[in-house]
Amino acid sequence: MLRTITIGAHSSVQGVFVQDLKDGRILVRVGDRTYTGNPVTYKKAA
Repeated sequence: MLRTITIGAHSSVQGVFVQDLKDGRILVRVGDRTYTGNPVTYKKAA
């Protein structure tokens, strides 16, 4: 499943979900690299 994370204030990464971390962040894999960041949440329109 593809997930998007934010890294810092202005960078985001989209990759394959790897793992949930205890502190609320997640791991995603892009090619042979793994990134850690906060998941982007989407709000559904009313």
